[in-house]
Amino acid sequence: MNIREQAEYMELQNLSPYASKSAESKGRKRPMVKCDIRTEFQKDRDRITHSKAFRRLMHKTQVFISPEGDHYRTRLTHTLEVAQIARTVARALNLNEDLTEAIALGHDLGHTPFGHTGEDALDSLVPGGFRHNIQSVRVVEKLENNGDGINLTFEVLDGILNHRTECTPATLEGRVVQISDKIAYMVHDIDDAIRAKLIVPEDIPSHIREVIGSTSAARIDLLVRSMVSESQDKSDVALPPGLAQTLRELRSYLFENVYVNQLHQKERGKIQGMLKLLYGHYISNPEELPEDIMARVQSGQSDIMRAAADNIAGMTDRFAMKRFEEIFMPAGWSH
Repeated sequence: MNIREQAEYMELQNLSPYASKSAESKGRKRPMVKCDIRTEFQKDRDRITHSKAFRRLMHKTQVFISPEGDHYRTRLTHTLEVAQIARTVARALNLNEDLTEAIALGHDLGHTPFGHTGEDALDSLVPGGFRHNIQSVRVVEKLENNGDGINLTFEVLDGILNHRTECTPATLEGRVVQISDKIAYMVHDIDDAIRAKLIVPEDIPSHIREVIGSTSAARIDLLVRSMVSESQDKSDVALPPGLAQTLRELRSYLFENVYVNQLHQKERGKIQGMLKLLYGHYISNPEELPEDIMARVQSGQSDIMRAAADNIAGMTDRFAMKRFEEIFMPAGWSH
């Protein structure tokens, strides 16, 4: 019995009956030789962290657009925070930590530059719309690794695709990531909004503050403990109904006062205009698309509109601004 087989055996013996087991994975679209050390879900985690799309998350906005300061969240730090919260919950519930971590690390790979502002811009431009969870699956199946994808297991793909609120993941590990994502972004967006002086702590409605606490650490501790106690030895993962309702109210507050505040709206308009111009440029000048993306158009695997969206969605914030400047801003005259 090799190391992987020992790990698979330990999962079968020790994990919750509701947990996903590596040895029982539904597998990959393209069969692969199994590693003698890593389980299938461990292999997926490594494939995601070694991908180019994962590295680009470092320079993609979480909420605040091109913030001046070193301590605002990026899409990468958000991803790592989700993975940390989700692993804590998965371990407490005796679920599969490796699957949970792989889903968490991959769930935002398809996010656009400039966060949800960029996503909204592409959604209004691309025929059929644009959703970052669908794009994340597209990244790992069709765009990463020069178009070959990274061939993840069904369970990881499902968790990535279904991490949005309105979706239903097929595994409890996917459900853990779905809720952990909301905990991470709501708690930490409060922190960043206070740092940006968009709000002060007392602006948060008192009934919400009384329930969730006054610091990021206290809020995360409460939410994690509540999720664990509500879900222990059950076939579903959830927050207590009252606390879930408070989070919905907090989300509404953040949308009204942080995500769509007047200053942020002004910048949203600039970004949407910039991405619209870039999108039109690549449709009119497809020869400027990267070779691997253009190859999909030439082979009939993608149309030019989706290819333009793929290219823009993969950009970091600063690269999108650099390309916009190169294409649309006049260069200085030199003799």
